[in-house]
Amino acid sequence: MSETLYERLGGREAIAAVVESFYERVLDDERVAHFFEDTDVASLRAHQTRFLAAAAGGPVEYDGADMETAHAHLDIREEDFEVIAVHLDEAMASFDVPPAERDEVLTAVGELEPAVVSA
Repeated sequence: MSETLYERLGGREAIAAVVESFYERVLDDERVAHFFEDTDVASLRAHQTRFLAAAAGGPVEYDGADMETAHAHLDIREEDFEVIAVHLDEAMASFDVPPAERDEVLTAVGELEPAVVSA
């Protein structure tokens, strides 16, 4: 039996570390940091870890709002989505996630773009 993406990424702890790095990058980027004003970032980090773990085939069930509902009020543009995706890729690269797994994650995230981008 082949490993899931979740297992190849290193499981929950490894995903949580990438998410931590990802949010450090995003919150330091003035182009997109404003999307996270008045947000409980600790809660968001935990939520994002669960989301990525579930999306990667891990033993986690995502129980958050659907993507369109969660992001509709933010007026996210394609350019914003791209900035966020680059930060995610860089966070994964900083933890030596192999290119194939990074591509798999970014492809899954990219499939969400139509639900997230509204402007």
